[in-house]
Amino acid sequence: MKRLGWVTGMLFFAGLIVFFVSCSDNKSKVAEEIGAPKLDVRDARTGQTIDISQLKGKVVFVNFWASWCMPCKEEMPSIEALHRGLLKNDSFFMITILYKDDVKTATDYMHAYSYTFPLFTDNDGVSAKRYGVTGVPETYLIDKKGALRKRVIGPADWNSSEAKALIDSLLSE
Repeated sequence: MKRLGWVTGMLFFAGLIVFFVSCSDNKSKVAEEIGAPKLDVRDARTGQTIDISQLKGKVVFVNFWASWCMPCKEEMPSIEALHRGLLKNDSFFMITILYKDDVKTATDYMHAYSYTFPLFTDNDGVSAKRYGVTGVPETYLIDKKGALRKRVIGPADWNSSEAKALIDSLLSE
């Protein structure tokens, strides 16, 4: 009886390993096939909508933020520096999306600090739900093929050498 239990346990363990290995392989393939979630956002300045599928061939930086959020305010200078540094790079596109915030309040805040990065509104919070936003700030990097490659929860220094190296590596793919 003990022997049968041990053998059954080993077979179960081996099955789990095969299952996890096959799932991890499929997960990366599925992510590439499906790509990043669809965005339902509108440019706060022009009113134009963005179709993420039209941005294939570009590295897309998606940041959810709010003017009432202190950690968001901490990372704003580095987002502005990233925006200005890559403004003329046709292979990079930045989308910053207001999360549960008033457009006028946010644009006033941006104007007060001379921030020029693009500002989008999330129609009824649909995009935040699709991306699984748990709070702000949250940032997503999408590669040129449209696959979601990086999720950063909380503030980051987007002007740091590590962040620049990550974005440069995506740009060079």
